[in-house]
Formats: sequence, C-alpha cells, structure tokens
Amino acid sequence: MQGTNVEFKARMRDEKQVRAALKSLHPRVAGTDHQVDTYFNTSSGRLKLRQGNIENALIFYQRQNAAKIRPSKVLLCEFSDPAQTRTLKKVLASALGIAAEVDKIREIYFVDNIKIHLDRVRGLGKFLEVEAFVNNGNLRHARKQAAQIKDLFGVLSEDILPHSYSDLALDQRAARRKGLR
Repeated sequence: MQGTNVEFKARMRDEKQVRAALKSLHPRVAGTDHQVDTYFNTSSGRLKLRQGNIENALIFYQRQNAAKIRPSKVLLCEFSDPAQTRTLKKVLASALGIAAEVDKIREIYFVDNIKIHLDRVRGLGKFLEVEAFVNNGNLRHARKQAAQIKDLFGVLSEDILPHSYSDLALDQRAARRKGLR
C-alpha cells in the first residue's frame, strides 16, 4: 500500500475524556495489539518493522518533524506470517543496523477513513495517535478531519509531539547514559 495520511501524535493528558469522545464516534474496534516497532538506520525518512498480533508490516514513511497536524507519505508492506517479520528483521538489522526499538500496547480503532490509536509505550507513557487517510487526493479534507478529532478529544497544541516514538526512545536512552556518567 502506498498513500498519504494526515496525522498527529499527542501525550494523553485525560484518558477518560479521550475514551468518552472516542465512544461517541461509535468506532469499529480492531483490537488491542502488543507491537514491537524496530526502526532501522536510513539516510532519509523512517523505516520500521512492526511485529504484532494484529499488525505485521514493513513501513517506510516521510514526514516533517513538527508539533502539529501534518501529512505523512507512507509505503507499507503487510505480512500475514509473523515468521516472515522475524526473518526480515534479521536481514534488515544486518544490512542497515537497528536505530531504536519501541515496545507498546496499542488499541486500534477506525472511524471511516480515520485510524485512531491509544498507545501505552513502555518507558514513555500514554499517547493518542490519529491518522486520517487521504481519499481522492483531498488533503484538505483529511486535515480537517484530524483537526476535528483533536478538538473533540481535547488535545492541546502543546501536547502534540513533533517526533516519532523512536526519537523519544533515543532521547530517553541518551538521557540515561548522560545520567550514568
């Protein structure tokens, strides 16, 4: 799959409010997935291998690091056999090296063309991620949808993260190393 989505990721300040707002949207529940995302060294964009119970995929994406709702270009290859992702991880780790790993429990919901994640990321906290998939090239409509979800869920602009979980994990690892010196 190749496409564009408009997305944001934010710290979840008020989980009760987010869950109540989500319930009001009557989402389709895809389930709760334990996912490990392995990020590989790349010269541009991000390349990650997702290993989970529901989702297994190799994902390359490019987006601006900005604390706002932003477009992301995505190239995704899904796998039905988890053994394939284990083998692919060995190949990619040997060829590119591992930049970071992120371990999370992810609740996955869908509302029309919008995918909503409630994430508990090991060592980092609780987050909300919203991806509005662009249909028929209508980026403006997807941006409007993401903004409406942001407002409905009570997400403040200062809660939106400019970076990926991999960046947060790398920052945390660097801070721990600094503290050990």
